Amino acid sequence: MARTRNVSVLFLVLVPLIIFSLMAAGQIWRTKFANDFDAAIETNVDEMVEEGRQIFRFDTFGSEDFWGDQLRLHEAIAGEDGGGVGPGLSPRVALELGLKVDVDALPAEVVTALEQGEVDLEDPGVTLTLLQADAVVGVKGFFTGDQLTSVGIMCSFCHSTVDNSLTQGIGGRLDGWANRDLNVGAIVALAPTLEPFATLLEIDEATVREVLNSWGPGKFDAELVLDGKAFRPDGKPAATLLPPAFGLAGVNLHTWTGWGSVTHWNAFVSNLEMHGNGTFYDPRLNDAEKFPIAAQNGFGNVRSDPDLITSKLAALHFYQLAIPAPKPPEGSFDAAAAARGEMLFKGSAQCATCHVPPLFTEPGWNMHTSEEIGIDDFQAMRSPDERYRTAPLKGLWTHTKGGFYHDGRFATLEDVVEHYNSHLGLGLSAQDKSDIAQYLLSLGDADAGVGTAIESADLPGPGASFTLSQNFPNPFSARTEIRYELPQAGRVEVEIFSITGQLVRRLDLSQQPPGNHVVIWDGLDQGGRPIASGVYIYRLRQGDDVQAKKMLLVR
Repeated sequence: MARTRNVSVLFLVLVPLIIFSLMAAGQIWRTKFANDFDAAIETNVDEMVEEGRQIFRFDTFGSEDFWGDQLRLHEAIAGEDGGGVGPGLSPRVALELGLKVDVDALPAEVVTALEQGEVDLEDPGVTLTLLQADAVVGVKGFFTGDQLTSVGIMCSFCHSTVDNSLTQGIGGRLDGWANRDLNVGAIVALAPTLEPFATLLEIDEATVREVLNSWGPGKFDAELVLDGKAFRPDGKPAATLLPPAFGLAGVNLHTWTGWGSVTHWNAFVSNLEMHGNGTFYDPRLNDAEKFPIAAQNGFGNVRSDPDLITSKLAALHFYQLAIPAPKPPEGSFDAAAAARGEMLFKGSAQCATCHVPPLFTEPGWNMHTSEEIGIDDFQAMRSPDERYRTAPLKGLWTHTKGGFYHDGRFATLEDVVEHYNSHLGLGLSAQDKSDIAQYLLSLGDADAGVGTAIESADLPGPGASFTLSQNFPNPFSARTEIRYELPQAGRVEVEIFSITGQLVRRLDLSQQPPGNHVVIWDGLDQGGRPIASGVYIYRLRQGDDVQAKKMLLVR
């Protein structure tokens, strides 16, 4: 009996201890597993972002098979002296066509030469050197020795630009920004042969070149190879503005007419527009009435072997969703007007009904008929759902060039607001419309690092009230106000410089009294010629007092 009782007592003591030990061990395992999985998630985030960045910037998806092997575009770039045909593509012409150069990819000696004006911008051989350095944003050159043998394009071709930190068109990369300088059609039209497009569209090559050259800077017609409609009923080109690829997290449908999600459009573009080698499935393109060319050529079910695209879509999507919409430069909008505009936007102007903050598009199916928004249905009818998407609004200040709406039909944001004011009968005043426009220019998520005041530690210190304000508007497209305050009377100069320090314009304002002043700069150089888009420095000088700031001109 005593032994049985001892065993029972031992059992009662040991069983709870064993259970407790097992529970503790389980908790430790669960905690360790959770911690390990959290770490795995964080590692995955870092790896996906970096992999996606590399794909976005540098992956051609095998598109060189089309642009090089079929169109022979590389021959036009190299020119006759470089083993190709024609005069070749000089750096000056490349920059005029909107191509950008990544300053961080350039060797130090090339940067120095550019700064000192020692690079021959008329020499196509310099373009080949830039391609060999992988410095041309969105274009990949393939070389055998020094001979350019093919070219391919990347996502960054249309959806990246640079900050012009070295000079116009040369600077640090700005991924996701719409390159509204890029003349896609004119670049493609350089190719020695356009026979693949002529065959697809069943027209001659001369007509293909006419269509391509009609697009102009910052525009592209993604539907041309689907429906063959090169021009709108009013005779204008059917091409639409290049949209930004930032600020897309939380946004459902992508493109002006909502074809699908971001990753759907990535697959669509990489296969059908970039002419890469992959897999794409969208049976809506089998509609022979709406998409006769796509249906005839089987674009609704593309299968390539090898598939160079599908395995990259996840990381590419991840990276694009990580790109924030940039905040506007300090002083580039009227903050007081923007505050008033926000109240109107969310109130009587009814903007927030569709552009729901903080996404500034509708959560869900963000689509509307042409009747709802008061415009024609031409572009909508070229899409599967025959509607227009509610475009997200953050970062609008980065792509004011070319106008607003899908085809740039409205020249200014005030024109857009007036359209809705008229269409919806809102009864907004001129001040209301201006305030809403300022609010729209204020939207963004992350500091872009461009257009802000330059460091002036190396400049003489200003007097007590010697003050140069940020120009307004900034960015600007035609003219801008430069305001300043003087502590005393004296001779005043305002000078405009390129980012490399070259004098562009000197405004000699002669003798001025103390107090507040304003001067208008019309974007012209000393000879009265319009200057190119880019970052410029404006400097105020009175005696020994000097101040300078940056401003952004967007043509």
